[in-house]
Amino acid sequence: MSETDDFDLEDMDMAAAMAGDPGAKPPQTAKDLEAIYDIPVQISAVLGKTTMQVNQLLKLGRGAIVELDRKVGEAIDIYVNNRLVARGEVVVVEDRLGVTMTEIIKSDRAQ
Repeated sequence: MSETDDFDLEDMDMAAAMAGDPGAKPPQTAKDLEAIYDIPVQISAVLGKTTMQVNQLLKLGRGAIVELDRKVGEAIDIYVNNRLVARGEVVVVEDRLGVTMTEIIKSDRAQ
């Protein structure tokens, strides 16, 4: 590391804590998390899944209905960087679709 880097010992402690190091001290305040605010993440909300053959897929046209494996009102899965982190519900906010989280999924980091 050069002298111009903005990375100090506290940043290393926070990075170790986020990586699952049991000996690292976790962030104590919102200011401690500023180092990660600009990291992009991919968020996906999965309404349901289905399986179909390619020839069935090619026959789909405008207005086609694809049956999913979930029922109306059933919780949807919310993924962050392809990791299931929560379940939630679809909501409408000013003519746009959104998702509200109803359950946080605690995962075992030692996978």
